[in-house]
Amino acid sequence: MTKSLSLLIAIGLLTGPAMASNDIIWARYGDIDSLDPHRTTSTLSMQVWNQIYEPLLARDAEGNIGPNLAKDYRVSDDGTQVTFVLHEGIECHDGSEFTAEDVIYTYQRAFSETNPSNTQSAWGPIESVNAVDAQTVSFSFSEPFGAFIPFMADPFASMICKSNEQSLASFGSTTAIGTGAWQLVQWIKGDRIELARNEAYVNHGRMAGNAGPAKMDKLIIKVMPEAQARLAALQTGEVHIAEPPLESVSVVENHPHLNLLSAPNTGQNVFIEFAVSRPPFNDVRARQAVAYAIDPDMALDIVFEGLVEREHCTVARGVMGNDQDYCKRIGYQYDPAKAKQLLAELGYDKRNPMDVKIMTWTDGSRDKLLQVFQSQLKQVGIEVSIEIMDIGSLNARVKQENHITEGKGSMDLMGWSWYDPDILYQLWHSPGAYDGYNSPELDALLKQTRLETNPEKRLEIVQQVQAYLIEQAVHVPIYTPGWVWLYGVNDSVSGLKFEPFNQPIFTDVVVN
Repeated sequence: MTKSLSLLIAIGLLTGPAMASNDIIWARYGDIDSLDPHRTTSTLSMQVWNQIYEPLLARDAEGNIGPNLAKDYRVSDDGTQVTFVLHEGIECHDGSEFTAEDVIYTYQRAFSETNPSNTQSAWGPIESVNAVDAQTVSFSFSEPFGAFIPFMADPFASMICKSNEQSLASFGSTTAIGTGAWQLVQWIKGDRIELARNEAYVNHGRMAGNAGPAKMDKLIIKVMPEAQARLAALQTGEVHIAEPPLESVSVVENHPHLNLLSAPNTGQNVFIEFAVSRPPFNDVRARQAVAYAIDPDMALDIVFEGLVEREHCTVARGVMGNDQDYCKRIGYQYDPAKAKQLLAELGYDKRNPMDVKIMTWTDGSRDKLLQVFQSQLKQVGIEVSIEIMDIGSLNARVKQENHITEGKGSMDLMGWSWYDPDILYQLWHSPGAYDGYNSPELDALLKQTRLETNPEKRLEIVQQVQAYLIEQAVHVPIYTPGWVWLYGVNDSVSGLKFEPFNQPIFTDVVVN
């Protein structure tokens, strides 16, 4: 146990939720799934573990990649070897030194045969990882992998200290040892996460201007599912930072003691996907009928009133391949007559409607968006029931639905945030993130997006992948930014910054 945690326990700060004057209080709509970067892909979880762990590389405000835990890196001429040189003197939260062995440990966990990382494929075709010396580590690949360096600057590639090995049973829940600016005090599921300042922290590449430990003592992340309750707590000063309900953004904007901040370069994309393991969505015509039957522009205008942007691509804005004109040309325009024609070919109409369900996750007015889609789909002969659940449950359900071969058809409104078009490989190269749609033709195209290191040639292949996904109605883009990108902030707070892809940084934050 570190000295700072021992002190917190000794003075009794771990026994209750009372807010101290040196705390930062951040209220969010949901809880995390895990503090293990290899076990979950939710933004809620990633935003927390990004405070605890750090990747080898980091991005600046424009998304350019530079040093972090690694002060330098080299890529071999043939693209099959990448070597990182680590900063000396970096400490893990338990006081152990961060070395090449910790990098190797992180890689070994990600490639575990019994319990691999959910984003294992993002690491690429690694053959071996070796320590050249205590501060130098070398990755060897079976073939070139163009997405590896960008991945090393992403929270999903966070480095996990090897000392976690001593408490594997509790890792991700009560144990989470990293090198980040904040260290775990406790996670009370469904209530709050408490993080304490890492007194030994040195900032080697993160966007914070502060080169040392955080300016505040604790970061408390509260779970407040009810949107109006979050807003009320923000207004009274009970919390310092909160995601406001989208319908109440004007309240924050007009409040004399609140500011509205937005996270730029979110990389977020919300889309509809389908369970193709059973009828009706194992037939492309059923998927296309849904795409033609909905009018996202109208729905987004009704629900969000200009707070989000219509997305036509399968990769988010700011990511290679996001060309709105190109994607719009190959995409679906609102055409209920075409939807009815496709449904008729499948034997459906208003008297014999196609009966399906659609799922999404809580908050962000997505329930209201689905209600608009529900009404639009009904007009062409598609009856839709709506299911809303937390993001962890949604991820599990989507995978489950992809293994069911009988019963009501299923689709879902899903969101992902990623830094590179390699997200398409994560989602759709067999077996995919959720064991969903795949095909040999799509697999071959996706494979080429990884092998090609020339940016112009890689972009051409990415656009072929997007054309395939949209033509087959595998991935129907809806909107961006996707979720939790607006922040109501009390005017007592200064110094809040955002790294690309909606990652708040609190080391510069001061609460007066």
